[in-house]
Amino acid sequence: MLKATLKSLLSRKLRLILSGLAVVLGVMFVSGAFVLTDTLGRSFDSLFASVYAKTDVQVTHRPKVGGGEMDGPRATTNIPADVVDKVKAVPGVASVSAQAAADGARVIGKNGKVVTTVGPPRLGENWTGTNDLLQLREGRGPSADDEIAVNVTTAKNAGLKVGDEVGVLTLQPKRTFKLVGIFGYSGNRDSLGGALEVAFTTPVAQELMLGEKNVFSSISVKTEPGVTHEQVRDRIAAVVGADYTAKTGAQLQAETTESFKQGLGFFNNILIGFAGVALFVGTFLILNTFSIIVAQRTRELALMRALGGSRGQTLGSVLTEAVAIGLLASVLGLAAGIGVGVLLAWLFGNFTGVALASVGVPVSAVISAFVVGLLVTVVAAVLPALRASRIPPIAALQEVATPDRPLTKLTISGAIVGAAGGTLLGLGLAGKGSGNTTLFLILGGVLVTFIGVALLTPLLARPVVGLLGRLFSWSVPGKLGRLNSGRNPRRTAITAAALMVGLALITGVNVVLASAKQSLNEQADTQVTVDLIISGDGDGNGPATFDPAVLTSTAKIPGVASTASEYWEFGKIGDERGSVSAAPDAAAWAAMFKIKADQGTLQWTGKDQAIVDPVTAKERHLALGQTVDMQFSRGGVHHVTIVGVYGKSDVTRGLVVSPDLIPDFRIQQPAWGFVKVAPGTSVDEVQRQVDTLLKDNPEVSVANRAQYVAAQSAQFDQLLTMIQVLLALAILIAVLGIVNTLALSVLERTRELGLLRAIGMRRAQTMRMVTVEAVVISVFGALLGLGVGTGLGAAVVRALKNEGFTKMAFPWSQMATYLVLAALIGVIAAVLPSIRAARVNVLQAIAHD
Repeated sequence: MLKATLKSLLSRKLRLILSGLAVVLGVMFVSGAFVLTDTLGRSFDSLFASVYAKTDVQVTHRPKVGGGEMDGPRATTNIPADVVDKVKAVPGVASVSAQAAADGARVIGKNGKVVTTVGPPRLGENWTGTNDLLQLREGRGPSADDEIAVNVTTAKNAGLKVGDEVGVLTLQPKRTFKLVGIFGYSGNRDSLGGALEVAFTTPVAQELMLGEKNVFSSISVKTEPGVTHEQVRDRIAAVVGADYTAKTGAQLQAETTESFKQGLGFFNNILIGFAGVALFVGTFLILNTFSIIVAQRTRELALMRALGGSRGQTLGSVLTEAVAIGLLASVLGLAAGIGVGVLLAWLFGNFTGVALASVGVPVSAVISAFVVGLLVTVVAAVLPALRASRIPPIAALQEVATPDRPLTKLTISGAIVGAAGGTLLGLGLAGKGSGNTTLFLILGGVLVTFIGVALLTPLLARPVVGLLGRLFSWSVPGKLGRLNSGRNPRRTAITAAALMVGLALITGVNVVLASAKQSLNEQADTQVTVDLIISGDGDGNGPATFDPAVLTSTAKIPGVASTASEYWEFGKIGDERGSVSAAPDAAAWAAMFKIKADQGTLQWTGKDQAIVDPVTAKERHLALGQTVDMQFSRGGVHHVTIVGVYGKSDVTRGLVVSPDLIPDFRIQQPAWGFVKVAPGTSVDEVQRQVDTLLKDNPEVSVANRAQYVAAQSAQFDQLLTMIQVLLALAILIAVLGIVNTLALSVLERTRELGLLRAIGMRRAQTMRMVTVEAVVISVFGALLGLGVGTGLGAAVVRALKNEGFTKMAFPWSQMATYLVLAALIGVIAAVLPSIRAARVNVLQAIAHD
């Protein structure tokens, strides 16, 4: 039986390749993700090993606002200069180097634009001289307060050379310095991990990067011979007290690397999620392939039963074939995944400047490749294998062994599964879960809903396919293609369901994003009186900021009726972390967004005050007159009193504090500026004048209301494009499914095609018939995807009604485009099968059994 199975497998090589290709692509995504994250993880490990190679012990102040990497920007808490002297006096300390460094030094390049990075920090630091790690490449280190040095990567990206006048943005507005030196690192490295670095004199670094004089961000210690790093660490910790932390270089390397690996793990989960979608789609392809194979081999399997083969042997025969395909696909998928992982790591290294470690294949990549490849293939083959085991021996004597079966059980099962999926999805969107439970409810609901729809699809296949096919029924090949596509509703349904999944996800996301854009436009028209907005994109440190003097000058422009500003800070509110805003003129700020007071007042009557919207008040358990403790990047704890609760707004929400708290913010510059123009004044003319005022603030720009909304909406388009690219693999597998179904269908109908050719059907007509069949199946799958995706998207929008989704919008143009592309996919998928059908030898086909 095993020999017969293997001979059957090898005799159908095309079937083997097509059915295994879906698994290859899915496994490639999974194993590639593990190879990528392993390579990058070891690269960061090597990077931080070199960063902390010269540090035996490091001392830092415990941050006033703590939190993890995903909790928001973390500002360093400054160390007074006298602590450096205390550390120097600790027994076992050989030497001490104090650093005044922080992320947020933005260099303005020769083109007048701020040099940006994606991931690596933009460090501003004090110059402490060269050492075994840091090396001067040109010039010298800064010695005057108007001098700086930059690393090679910064100089290259900004187009700078020694002697240039360079603008730098920090905690303060733009300041101009003379570039006196360019430095690099040992091993001929231009940077450490792609970081952009600017070195100032120590007093300037303290002022611009730390916001205070005579303070430092960290203290690096070299220990004396004969004493361990751990011993010195413990001695320092005892001297400096509980407000400080002392860690060895090895600890710092391990903790920093682990932090980056957590971020990589999040990225890895995203890739695996999309790989899961691709494999889910691939399951439909494999299920359909084995179903067709079993149908085609009915007489062969029945004959084996008649010769003494048991049901178990028949079941084992089909599953053995599945295991063989799964093993081969896993091997090929793993090899392809290694290649993809290497390519993505190379792109990451070139994009960020991180020196890559040697490429390795982690055990997780190998295990996941074989587990996923085998599991998906075998699970998809179980139902066809069970069906094969139930073939009676008498079927070997029948001419037609694959009668169409009733859809009653399938339809009932689909209704039950679909209802269960809808219930899970509803519970998740209603927020009935907690933490990760909500996410699992939503994801599980979507998955189960897809399975339910797939089970219901055969019921819809015949009438919908018949209706679609009438569009092509103006010719005999068109009529035959329509009849062929509706001949086996189960087969058509499974093929269409594969395409449905990818398109449903894309359409669902598109509906959500279209509704978000429509809601944003409506809110801008109805809830905002602002004519001009000053803002920038910002980075991981928070939104871009600008010189407060800009708004002072803007208010003096003829025709400007009023202005308002908003500052931003990430702090600790009560026992929770979160962001707050500060508005120097609360009344003017509220007027910009048509906000009225529900309780209390929207004006500052003293210090340490705040106003809040009702949603945030409920979430944080706040009420009018209540006092809440707030801790920001600097200063001590503030006991802030809630003096007003403003009406619910879709445009803005959250805690807004009084201006006396701004000095304790990490960046004491406004993040947003709002300008109201008097009636009869040209908004464009005022915008031009404000733009001139922003010449020294290249990170921000001024936009009118329509331009600002369009810029925000563009971010949704970028997100949609990214999702479409990641889901392209699932769409590709769905196309392979159509190709596979048609190819096997052509093989199955060899005699029929020969008879059609014998009675006069030309080759071109044969090709047209197969193409019509492919287009009908593809469009049917697209309609399913559009329908399911629209429903899912609408459900999400409805669930997010209280989060600002005030309008339901459907992207009709994109949906029409998807439908047209689906028809084109059908045409492309039909090319090879239609050519094969047209080349059928008439006499051999008629004699085919």
